[in-house]
Order: sequence, then structure tokens, then C-alpha cells
Amino acid sequence: MIPKIETASIEEIKSFQEQKLLEALAYANDNSPFYKKRFSNHSIDITTIKTIEDLQQLPVTTKEDLQQYNDEFLCVPITKIIDFATTSGTLGEPVTFGLTNNDLDRLAYNEAISFDCAGIKEGDLVQLMTTIDRRFMAGLAYFLGLRKMNVGVIRVGAGIPELQWDSILKYKPNYVITVPSFLLKLIEYAESHNIDYSNSSIKGAICIGESLRNQEFENNALATKITEKWDIKLFSTYASTEMSTAFTECEHAVGGHHHPELIIVEVLDEQNIPVKEGEPGELTFTTLGIEAMPLVRFKTGDIVQLHTKPCACGRNTLRVGPVIGRKQQMIKYKGTTLYPPALNDVLNGFSNIESHIIEISTNELGTDEIVIKLAVKIPSEEFLQEVKDHFRAKLRVSPKLEFTTNEILKDLIFQPMSRKPIHFFDLRTSIE
Repeated sequence: MIPKIETASIEEIKSFQEQKLLEALAYANDNSPFYKKRFSNHSIDITTIKTIEDLQQLPVTTKEDLQQYNDEFLCVPITKIIDFATTSGTLGEPVTFGLTNNDLDRLAYNEAISFDCAGIKEGDLVQLMTTIDRRFMAGLAYFLGLRKMNVGVIRVGAGIPELQWDSILKYKPNYVITVPSFLLKLIEYAESHNIDYSNSSIKGAICIGESLRNQEFENNALATKITEKWDIKLFSTYASTEMSTAFTECEHAVGGHHHPELIIVEVLDEQNIPVKEGEPGELTFTTLGIEAMPLVRFKTGDIVQLHTKPCACGRNTLRVGPVIGRKQQMIKYKGTTLYPPALNDVLNGFSNIESHIIEISTNELGTDEIVIKLAVKIPSEEFLQEVKDHFRAKLRVSPKLEFTTNEILKDLIFQPMSRKPIHFFDLRTSIE
């Protein structure tokens, strides 16, 4: 069921959000030590902030703020915290997010309407291929959302293709929730063990952590590689612990749908000014309805483009396009600006490449250097040249390429404290 506000007119959605904004700012000012001090230090009277445009009068909140003043964001006594989640910080230590009972209810609602967006309905059965422990919010959110929908959940967790297939063949789930590159491992296992995966019960996958589309909403190399082998529907979703909100594709796959009752979205330039419509910028949000740790104008570090044309599914909310890249991961290489997703997409187009990592360092001139380490099925100089030529054709430049082995890359890519594969390693040092 689509929430009524998501099919309302653009004007009604804006008016609704502005009323929610007044409540959110008043709550933060009254209960958050961080925002109470921040607003006071900037001589801000929050009662003068009445529209989305007025948000520009407020300072932004950064990941560094969260890291340095983590406890000051908490708006309730510690005894009201029911769940503790953490996300990686920028200064080494993880950042803690506490959730109250009301926050957990909001999280469940968010995932329920997001999964509904992707077509999951009561009576379906979903296999959860991501961890629910280690203080990660995502797995818990998925479980709570599916439970709210009265949808069955098979909590298998991450990895172990044999156990995944054992559960699929035994319980016959309709959907899976997974990192999309893991679907390739499921296919590989099925093929080597004579499992007829094309006729399995799976009809769709809710994909997290890795992009499936390019900026034109066409399948990227990873999604193409999956769907050429396995004819299932892939749904991309974008979320973060900080926002406690997901942007999930509907069946039309033209960006992740915004839930206006849960979050206000801005896209800002380098000066923290909203970009012109259709231009890329840094996704910045203000949470609505969060009790323990609300955030005001929080900069995610993700460069995205918003899409405002009404969707064929009936929703009139804005949509977030695929993440172009993380601001801090931007690479300037031989005069060209690059982001890791573009590099990953080129590499994912080669079936001979089994795994890879991208290392960025600072050379003696103080500029960015790229080294990509590849584990391939059949290494050769000819193949190396083919990859270099493809990079030049797609991105105009070719990074340095080196062969290595799966054994060496495995422990780097699949780290115990990460819920998704890590392919990007930033070794850059600042030059004074």
C-alpha cells in the first residue's frame, strides 16, 4: 500500500514536509544538547525557519560533528535506548546511534513501505543474506520491516553459498536481500553443483551496498552480468544508518523513492547551497520523527542527482539516482575526475576478472595515483592491454593494472567488520 502523501501533489508534499520540519526543529532545539548549542552559537531563532528554502539559514552537520560530539546528539536518557547501532566514523572510532522503541517502530515502517515499493507483499517469503548482528542497523531494519508486513523471513546471514542454496531449495523464498555481487557467487555455486537456479523459487532480489544502474538508469555491468545468467528482477536500494531511511526502486527502476514523512532531502554544492534542478551534488538530509538522535542538514558525503518527474508507479515523490561517488573518494587522475563506482563498472564488465581492489595513493608530485590489482581466470599481457583499452574508451584514462591472486584479495575484500565487500582503498596522504 502506497502512503497517501507519496501520491499527493508536489505542493501538498512540500506543505506537509514544512509542517513536519517545524516539529523536528523544535524537538531538536529542546532536546539535543548539540543542536541547542549550535543554534545558540549561530544566533538562530528556529521559529523563523518555516519553509524548505529557509533551511539554508541553518549550518550543516558533518560526519566530523557526529564523531567529536557523538553523545551530545542524544535527545533521551540512555535508559530509553533499546538498540545500539554503530557506523564507521571519519576519525577512527565508530559513531553510535541509539534507537528508542519509537525509533524502531519508525525503522520498521520505513522498511515496510520500501519493500512494498519493490513489490514484496504479505504472503511472500524473503531470505535475508545480510548480517543482523555486529551492531549493524541494516539487518535489524530488514527483519523489523518484513515482520511488520507479515512477511516470512529466513535469517541465513551473509556468505556460505551452500547454506543459502540449502535454504532456498528447502523453504522456497520469493525474494532475497543481498549484496548484488554475492548473487554471482550463488550462480557459480549452483552451476558447479548442478542446481537448476533458473527454475528456483527466487523471482527478485533487493540489492544493497553496490549500485545496479548507471546515471541513465540502464543496468550497469554488474547488473547485466547477473541478469544475463539469472532472470530475476533486481531492485536497488540506498540507505544509511544516519538517516534511518531507505530510498528503494519500484518496478520501473528509475531511482530510489523518497518517503517525505521520514526525511527532508537537499542536494548541495561545495558552498552548501542547493544545486540547480537536475544537477549533481552532495545529498544532505534532515530526519523527521526520530526520537533518540535526530539530525539537521546532515551531509552524507554521497554525490547524487535528484529526479522530480512523477513516476509511472503513481508516486509523486522525488527519486534519488545512483550514487555517482563519495565526495571523499573523488580521484583526480591525469586531469580527469573519477569515482570508484565508474572504475568498478568497467572491471565488472570482464568475465575473466574474478575479483579486484582499487588502491589510490599520492605520488611524489602530490597527485593521485591509481593501482588496480586483479585476480583473473586466465592472466595474459593481451588481456591486460584489453582492460587498459576499455578504460581509455570509457573513462579517457587508464590506471596502472597488476595481476594478483584471489587468495591475496579475499581477506582484503571480505572483512569481518564490514557488511559489504570492500574494493576501494584510499592510501592518499595530504601534501602540506
